[in-house]
Amino acid sequence: MTLYLVRHGQTEFNLARRYQGALDSPLTALGVEQAGWIGALLATLVDPGTPIVSSPLGRARRTAEIIADGARLAVPTLDPRLAEISLGVWDGMTDEDIDFAFPGARDGTSRWDWYFASPDGERYEAMAARLGEWLTEAKGPLVAVSHGVAGRVIRGLYAGLDRDEALKLDVPQDAVFRLAEGQIERIDCLPLETGANER
Repeated sequence: MTLYLVRHGQTEFNLARRYQGALDSPLTALGVEQAGWIGALLATLVDPGTPIVSSPLGRARRTAEIIADGARLAVPTLDPRLAEISLGVWDGMTDEDIDFAFPGARDGTSRWDWYFASPDGERYEAMAARLGEWLTEAKGPLVAVSHGVAGRVIRGLYAGLDRDEALKLDVPQDAVFRLAEGQIERIDCLPLETGANER
């Protein structure tokens, strides 16, 4: 099974350093460009008509549509298991918002795992369970568009990493991760105007 895992392009909330979680915000102009770069790259990696599946959240769905158009993939399908972690009442907040409204709530956490400290958000175990179920059922070749934390967890599960290692994985918005034969390869994009798709 070969899986090409992609994070959605940059969003307005990303730009404002606001955590989206289960909320949504539109892609920025750069986010649209990033999706275009990914589509051009995938056109060199997969056959036309290859299936593409996306989180149902608008930022991922729009990224998938742009990718599918650029790489001539199948019409994207949606799977709610690929959605980003829900931060509950912290969805849509900045770091400053959280620390003001919930003083001390993130004490003892790190920059990698504080997501799971929300009073009513999703826990790691529940997130890993739904993403693990999806990964077990996935049949390749397949392109999947997901999110930052969700993408870390998927790659961590695939590579057999423990929670702390998985949550420290990078989450670029201009790269593809190829998961195949037990290995994970990062393939970076270059802007289309440079005339190169991979580095």
